[in-house]
Amino acid sequence: MARPAPDRDVAPTVQRLRLRYAKRGRLRFSSHRDFQRALERALRRADIPMAYSAGFSPHPKVSYANSAPTGVASEAEYVEIGVAQACNPEAVRAALDAALPPGLDVVEVVEARTSDFANRLEASIWRVELPGVSRDEAERAVGLLLAETEVLVDRMTKNGRRTFDARSAVIVAECAADAGPADDCAILTLVVRHGTPSVRPDDVLSALSRVADLVPPKPPRVTRLAQGPLDEAGTSVVDPFAPDRAG
Repeated sequence: MARPAPDRDVAPTVQRLRLRYAKRGRLRFSSHRDFQRALERALRRADIPMAYSAGFSPHPKVSYANSAPTGVASEAEYVEIGVAQACNPEAVRAALDAALPPGLDVVEVVEARTSDFANRLEASIWRVELPGVSRDEAERAVGLLLAETEVLVDRMTKNGRRTFDARSAVIVAECAADAGPADDCAILTLVVRHGTPSVRPDDVLSALSRVADLVPPKPPRVTRLAQGPLDEAGTSVVDPFAPDRAG
């Protein structure tokens, strides 16, 4: 016979808040699970009045969207929380930012006034620094990549090795005009459409290696600059919080 659910008073969600946070410096090496643990501790330290799920094992109402890979810095990571009392978004931002370690920085908090937020994250803008690669080398490789209609790459996943097309997801690939930390450090700007499987910057680098034998002699430095809906031209992304502010 199934046990009846325990009699618990679970405060309902009265407000949903959407957070944009950044992974900077050494904290770029934190995994998604590392951030989950850090955020849960920060929510308790900041005394945020979290709403909890019902059932035998209530858990705080937190949902994550399209996190960056481990080792990649980001200025545009997103998470949504449900709270049991109406909160001032800026006060929540300041309290959580103070409770999280430096390098995991809460940049902005807005009240969620719309649905289907995750569907708005259509694409990302990435900055890829290539130490030891000249701009001429990088421009040649990018030109060869963009000339292709399909470039198959391999990636090991939790379900085994998978082969997929990395070229079709690349909307924009160009060499930035500014130089990197050294003269021999090309900088790529990529706009990559999200999909299944998600094409990551390392997949684009694998595609550059395949079509142009471009293999950086040093590990690339990757930063996600933004993610959100594609703009009208379909070549960049706009602020995913805009509909919530308008609402």
